Amino acid sequence: MLEVRNLTKRFGGLLAVNNVSFHLKTGEVVGLLGPNGSGKSTVMNLISGALMRSAGEVRVDGQRIDGEPAHRIARRGVARTFQLVRLAPSLSLRENVLLSVAFGPEPLWGADAVRRADAALDRVGLGGMGDRRVPDLNYIDQKRLELARAIATRPRLLLLDEWMAGLNPTELKTAIDLIASVRDGGTTILLVEHIMEAVRALCPRCIVMQAGVRIADGPTAEVLADPQVIDAYLGGAAHV
Repeated sequence: MLEVRNLTKRFGGLLAVNNVSFHLKTGEVVGLLGPNGSGKSTVMNLISGALMRSAGEVRVDGQRIDGEPAHRIARRGVARTFQLVRLAPSLSLRENVLLSVAFGPEPLWGADAVRRADAALDRVGLGGMGDRRVPDLNYIDQKRLELARAIATRPRLLLLDEWMAGLNPTELKTAIDLIASVRDGGTTILLVEHIMEAVRALCPRCIVMQAGVRIADGPTAEVLADPQVIDAYLGGAAHV
């Protein structure tokens, strides 16, 4: 469903992503792991069109999307959340979701769009709060809103960039169940995450990056036991 071929991104003299290749099958949930600065978010930005590649290809269902602007990639059924939440603070919660509904792969307007937006808010635990404003929300509820905005488009590919960071144990369990429900609906998910409980619960397979290079790709248990991965990312066997 997603194919990344020799993806490369340079920022001046910095090689942030270096010849990275991987693929996701339809319906897979795959973890993209690595230490801070390893290039994970840059890969997400390249897939979603937030950044333009220096070299390489990105294909969705065999069709190249690299080189297209983000709004066109979104219309192909690719949705995402950001590591730092990006919302429209002057709009209500419902209006934030309506933005994505109106410009997603199956644009909706009017009453149909409102019903879709309210259903997405309810699904993430913000039901009945559509008229509230973004500044009224705490950090966790802002993250819920960003996810509602993504899933309201009914994406075929969902990119989650550390969406579960900062959650307490109860919130984490709820978040894992929510992402699992999105997966069970047939959505393919690429998930950048540092919380190993969530990775083990959601991701049968993981890709690991270090210094812009892919260093592992395989079943999660095997990858997390790989000495190279432990050395590069997990900081010792006690964390595996």
